[in-house]
Amino acid sequence: MKIVSFKICPFVQRVTALLESKRAAYEVEYIDLSNKPQWFLEASPNGQVPILITDDGSVLFESDAIVEYVDEVVGESLFASDPVKKAQERAWSYLATKHYLVQCSAQRSKDPSILAERLVKLNAAFVKIQARLGEAPFIGGSAPGMVDIAWTTLLHRTEIIARHSGCDFLAGFLRLQEWRSALMAMGLPPASVSEDFVDRFTAFYLPETTYLGQLAQASGDASCVGQECECAVEDMACCA
Repeated sequence: MKIVSFKICPFVQRVTALLESKRAAYEVEYIDLSNKPQWFLEASPNGQVPILITDDGSVLFESDAIVEYVDEVVGESLFASDPVKKAQERAWSYLATKHYLVQCSAQRSKDPSILAERLVKLNAAFVKIQARLGEAPFIGGSAPGMVDIAWTTLLHRTEIIARHSGCDFLAGFLRLQEWRSALMAMGLPPASVSEDFVDRFTAFYLPETTYLGQLAQASGDASCVGQECECAVEDMACCA
């Protein structure tokens, strides 16, 4: 199967994290959302990424639908078999995905006051998911389940931001920091993105035009100094 997306799309990482956790065979083709190829426009009903092209050439769109398809056809399902628990897992996963673009917006903040304002909604979600965490390393228990997969995208990005800028979105959320560390230790987040993901991510979110980028430069992180990524802010609206 093939995933079509662009390199810093948070929604595609949810799909690839699931594929990685199932050790599935897949390929990824990245496109320029500022210049979408005609074949993509013909294949994607809403013009958004990611799309998944199955082995028989069928096209699936919307990450929620893609994730459910992958879970059904690859290996054992990560969803609970009980209908109520499965519905709860879908809901907790949705709480993560509906905050992907909220986090993207916060990361692009121009000054600390805008960042603080944009973090209010994200922090509210962090409070709720932290209360959901038990004593096991993951919500899925000893190994990541569907809810963990959905939140991997958010947690991975907080780790990159914290490492480069010193600003940790999870400051004050000790249990979430432990959850993030468990995911990073097993290697799932970096395995689910391209080799140059961190470079592209920091170029887009940590240039000198953003507050986080200014923090990174003040900390002496030379990797964040340079020209801003060619991605347009509007590109994030092309993910679903």
